[in-house]
Amino acid sequence: MRIAIVSDTHFPGRGRTLPEACRARLVTADLILHAGDHCDADALAVLRQLGPPLISVHGNVDDAVVRRQLPRETVFDAEGVRIGMVHDAGSAVGRSDRLRRLFPGADVVVFGHSHIPVIERADDGFLILNPGSPTDRRRQPVHTMAELLITPGATVDAAIVPLDRLGGGGQQND
Repeated sequence: MRIAIVSDTHFPGRGRTLPEACRARLVTADLILHAGDHCDADALAVLRQLGPPLISVHGNVDDAVVRRQLPRETVFDAEGVRIGMVHDAGSAVGRSDRLRRLFPGADVVVFGHSHIPVIERADDGFLILNPGSPTDRRRQPVHTMAELLITPGATVDAAIVPLDRLGGGGQQND
């Protein structure tokens, strides 16, 4: 199972379309995750129309309509892997332990908010992931998204996917 992950798209403030490289990965994924800050219901509708199922949470700048439609946090099972998702995971200091407490029993926790791509895996396999942003890179060198690949036996591989050309492109794997 391939899961495409985005966050912090900030439509329409950061544009009305996703970068083509991002869109291509989203439409071919088995599942799409969005870790919040869509901004409005139209932005949420864009993702829902891509085809694959969408699981999403609301973020701090999402309007009231989006907040009514989406939870603040969610937990679900994907091919035997327990995944939690929240928009704002707080400070980087103590983040992994904090997310472990917020989502007991989760194998993976996805979050957004900072626009800073993160893949951190603990010794026991617990994984936290921030996809960055495909539309608002802020101080990051490139726009990004992420992917999870879940293989038989619930093995999880994670990658940050750069969406701009910088130094030849490619993927950064954990």
